[in-house]
Amino acid sequence: MKSREAQEQAIVISWCKMQENVYPTLKNIYAIPNGGYRNKIEAHNLKLQGVKSGVPDLHLAYPSSCYYGLYIEMKWGKNKPTENQEDWIKRLSAVGYKCEVCWSSEEAIAVIKDYLGIK
Repeated sequence: MKSREAQEQAIVISWCKMQENVYPTLKNIYAIPNGGYRNKIEAHNLKLQGVKSGVPDLHLAYPSSCYYGLYIEMKWGKNKPTENQEDWIKRLSAVGYKCEVCWSSEEAIAVIKDYLGIK
């Protein structure tokens, strides 16, 4: 069974897919699968390929307003961003990306809509 956080993220992606015909920009959203448990060899290989812990879960690669793109870190319940995640959010924000931490699919969808100016 997927975690509730993963389920909420899947709902966000599903909503984006349903809206792509009306808002083609939503085709530019993708997940960054840094979390999860992997065996040692796979984790080592992913690290060699550039996977870095703490990078936010979702990226909408589209500039809007004064931002280069949008990053969303999904959380659920009492779960909070790790120090490493907070560091990534701070660094990405400092170079022109909008970064948000969202605790539900509804909140993440609202952030995306606001970012793109969708009513």
